[in-house]
Amino acid sequence: MQRIANTSRARQPLTLLLPFEYMTAVPRIHKMQFALLFSVLLLSACSSVKKDARAPDSHASTGSLTSYSRSLIGVPYKYGGNSPDTGFDCSGFVSHVFKRSLGIALPRNAQQISRQGQAVKLAQLRKGDLVFYDTNNRSFSHVGIYLGDDRFIHAPSSGGRVRIENMDLAYWQKHYNGARRITSRR
Repeated sequence: MQRIANTSRARQPLTLLLPFEYMTAVPRIHKMQFALLFSVLLLSACSSVKKDARAPDSHASTGSLTSYSRSLIGVPYKYGGNSPDTGFDCSGFVSHVFKRSLGIALPRNAQQISRQGQAVKLAQLRKGDLVFYDTNNRSFSHVGIYLGDDRFIHAPSSGGRVRIENMDLAYWQKHYNGARRITSRR
């Protein structure tokens, strides 16, 4: 491609000049305007970038959530418990993990948590989604965190400890109530 140069003093449009070549072909006032415009555009682009602090479905946030939940394996079950120091019940475990890893506050019992976020079909589960079960002859009486590969982590029942379960086991399949994806703070 040939460059068309402006050889006469009369104003003629410059064509096929690259941006850096254009800067040498325009008067000084236009260079200043271009520099000012470029600076404004650059600064406005930077100011429009938003940090999505909630992003539970992002890989980094989900990784943080699942990693932290796994670090609690072995913590004993305690009815009403919500601390790794004293023990967890199922909703205390889930609430603690979401608050600590994502800064998301959840209600304090499984049934209330089941009304948060958006419903998710079993086939569409992603790491970090909440899975709900009927373990006390009441729908949504138990909650855990989906880890992928048909596994979830939870605080089971009296005498148990935080552990990972396979959702394909007959007991969990029979008692499955549904899943929710938490996508916002509060």
